[in-house]
Amino acid sequence: MLDIATELRCLVCQNESIAASRADFARDIRELIRNQIKAGRSEAQIQDFLVARYGDFILYRPPLKATTLFLWLGPMLLMVGGLLVLAMTLRRRNRNAAPDPLDDDEQRMADALLQRSTSETHSKGNSS
Repeated sequence: MLDIATELRCLVCQNESIAASRADFARDIRELIRNQIKAGRSEAQIQDFLVARYGDFILYRPPLKATTLFLWLGPMLLMVGGLLVLAMTLRRRNRNAAPDPLDDDEQRMADALLQRSTSETHSKGNSS
């Protein structure tokens, strides 16, 4: 019984198996599994019964088919989408961070300030 209970997801907890969960739902499913085993049903039959009743989401490893495609591809799609958003954000940030080039007047003013600053630094160094 423990083998099948560890392969089933608690629909209340969702992060725990039926075997590990303390939720009432998990307790009920464990009891249902015990009763099914006593009735002589195989693990596959019990699993099929639970899937028919609760859907493929009850399985930790749902089969790959059209109705479970999102369960299999969803995490990958979310990751790719997140990476695209990150790339676009970083590209936009880099584009906005680059300063606009100086026009001719601004360049002349910057050169004059640099030249004045350089000559003041040299004159202070010579006077000490």
